[in-house]
Amino acid sequence: MISPNDRPPQVFDRPLLRERQRRAERSGAEKFLLERVAEDASDRLHAVLREFSCAVDLGSPAGALSAQALAVKSLQHFVFPDDDREALALAAEAFDLSISMLALQFVNDLPGVLAQIRRALKPDGYFLAATVGGDTLTELRQAFAAAEVEIEGGLSPRVIPMLDLRDAGALLQRAGFALPVTDVDRVIVRYDNMFGLTRDLRRMGATNILVDRRRTPLRRATLLKAAEVYARKFSDDDGRVRATFDIVWMAGWAPHESQPKPLQPGSAKMSLEQAVKGKAK
Repeated sequence: MISPNDRPPQVFDRPLLRERQRRAERSGAEKFLLERVAEDASDRLHAVLREFSCAVDLGSPAGALSAQALAVKSLQHFVFPDDDREALALAAEAFDLSISMLALQFVNDLPGVLAQIRRALKPDGYFLAATVGGDTLTELRQAFAAAEVEIEGGLSPRVIPMLDLRDAGALLQRAGFALPVTDVDRVIVRYDNMFGLTRDLRRMGATNILVDRRRTPLRRATLLKAAEVYARKFSDDDGRVRATFDIVWMAGWAPHESQPKPLQPGSAKMSLEQAVKGKAK
């Protein structure tokens, strides 16, 4: 029997996420961000200069990735489970490539999921993922925070926790990936007003799915105040407002004896002091 203590904290309401993503697909999903990420993923994989035979796509929105676009022989699509433990039904050392686009930001136990992905890779298998993080939607967060404090006297959880670059690298190392690499692609999108942004977020299926979200309807006065703060603080000279999306890229390899190894402490043939003096001559 699984003890409740074995379950990670539940930050996201994943069944609600699935429902909103399906609704977005039915009404015409907004895919500009996903298309950018998918194209970037293809470019990054081509730059690896290696042929992958058996790949798994972990949780990417439907239709985002194809074997042809990624130049892989076989691509299996895997949907993250909604169970509390987020146990991935992936066999050990089954794939030589694991890829995930704009999905990992919605898992409750990211360290545990990364460890499972690592186990599913063959030795010298490659992992590549893109997730929203950093300062994503910082303008919207600030506008709603100011509006709620002024109108309602307090804050309510609205925007998901954001993964920063340093934490992404540490998580890859913790999961056992070798040669971890992380970077950020910042995308600035402009809208006529805040309501254009919120419409796009609904069409992405990316509205509030936090377990601790407020369950009562948003006050109209709070919404209008947030739009006023947004326009005042984050508009350009032409009156349009900015929205930030930071795409955090994570990459790493399953360990293999052929990979470069760091030097052992004390194995250097020249001290740092000698090297600096040599360059100064």
